[in-house]
Amino acid sequence: MDLVKISSSPHFHEKVNVKKVMWSVVFALLPALIAAYYFFGWRSVKLTILGVIAAVVTEALVQLFLKKPITVSDGSAVITGMLLAFNLPPTASWWIPVVGSIFAIIIGKQVFGGLGYNPVNPALLGRAFLMASWPTQMTTGWISKLSNSGLKSNIISGGSRQLQDLITSATPLYLAKTVRGDIVSGAAGESAQTIFQNLSSLDYIQNLFWGNIGGCIGEVSAAALILGAAFLVYKHYIEWRIPVSYIGTVAILSWIFGGIDGLFSGPVLFHIFAGGLILGAFFMATDMVTSPVTKKGRLIFGIGCGILTIVIRLWGGYPEGVSYSILIMNITVPLIDKFTTHKPFGYQKIENKK
Repeated sequence: MDLVKISSSPHFHEKVNVKKVMWSVVFALLPALIAAYYFFGWRSVKLTILGVIAAVVTEALVQLFLKKPITVSDGSAVITGMLLAFNLPPTASWWIPVVGSIFAIIIGKQVFGGLGYNPVNPALLGRAFLMASWPTQMTTGWISKLSNSGLKSNIISGGSRQLQDLITSATPLYLAKTVRGDIVSGAAGESAQTIFQNLSSLDYIQNLFWGNIGGCIGEVSAAALILGAAFLVYKHYIEWRIPVSYIGTVAILSWIFGGIDGLFSGPVLFHIFAGGLILGAFFMATDMVTSPVTKKGRLIFGIGCGILTIVIRLWGGYPEGVSYSILIMNITVPLIDKFTTHKPFGYQKIENKK
């Protein structure tokens, strides 16, 4: 029989509880919500509020039905509702965040026993359910700022009407995936190559960083997300290993395999700031319940998320792979913890003698 422990003494106690951490995360997400309002308008805030209300009410009703203490004041349901809404297009129907949050709370959290027992991130599970059930709602209707900001002229010079329409309606990752695929297959001309090369231009990277692009509600402004993440790092509520290993892996692999001129020619900054990488790396992959407890395990977890993200982005059926990569790696956490946990001092393997 093997004696296995998750952690060994000594244990250090701090004046930090779950409620304080959760509401700090909510506070850290507010800059991204403000940015969403600035770029997409009131509708993005309305969808977020609907997601939060649905998550909180669902959790309270489930706990009431099961005769458990109602714990909605700890803020965990609020985070689930916010993150679920942050992964939606700003033009999604009002009922999409409601259905997604209900599914996330019941199937992703309460069915396993509530906070601390869920094996995967509830918000991402809710998003996966919505993607499988209503793919059109989840992948169309982006509000792009490219045609209004003058950025369109900086990306394309000439080219077909089809390419111009693609630029003004697609998310950055979908644009990159589509154009790159056409170039690699030989179905695109010089205008497509110009578009792809200009994805790493200073003007485009600046728009990606600040959020002047089309995309999901809470993922577009990397600046706002980094501001909130910096607060959580300062408070020691999230640890650097998962975000750094995750983003670093995406950067290296996108540089090696993501270009059109052979190896080591990919647009690194584009893949870092486009899509949901910043949101996922700092606010979802670092979830204390569904991420490894060991330092080495967190590095392995982040690297695994990065590999899966790039595989899906470059060769998968979806332009974005952050959500699915984190969900897949969530499932591996018990195995990662098993092989990376330090043995307690005085550990001995006790064999049964028959």
